[in-house]
Amino acid sequence: MKKEIIEVPGFEMPTLPDGRPVVPISMATKAGGFIYVSGTPPINRETGEFEISDIKNQTRQSIENVKYILETAGSCLDNILKVTIFCSNSGYFSQVNDVYREYFFQDAPARTFVTVGSWMMPFDLEIECVAVENSI
Repeated sequence: MKKEIIEVPGFEMPTLPDGRPVVPISMATKAGGFIYVSGTPPINRETGEFEISDIKNQTRQSIENVKYILETAGSCLDNILKVTIFCSNSGYFSQVNDVYREYFFQDAPARTFVTVGSWMMPFDLEIECVAVENSI
């Protein structure tokens, strides 16, 4: 089984002058019928800026980004097996759930909600997941 790096338009990683990535990360990888999506913050793909308004908008933007990455990789939200939500404040739990429920209202994937200290960038949430390909 060989690992495949999924190139996701709009999520190109910046590089150092010598060509190495500033942050050594792939937005998604695929192997054995599984797709692994890296922690995805609320980046507006059209502007390249972070969505830094309220937590509901950040959650919606992150889920939309995960959806886009999965579609680029040959999958969809319905094929997600496991989601991990990293959030800067456990007090956001119900608001995150309000938005999450809009996307996963039936047969929701397994999920973990983890409170983290902080990020080096101005957002409060990122979402990662594991999904299967559409053909599986």
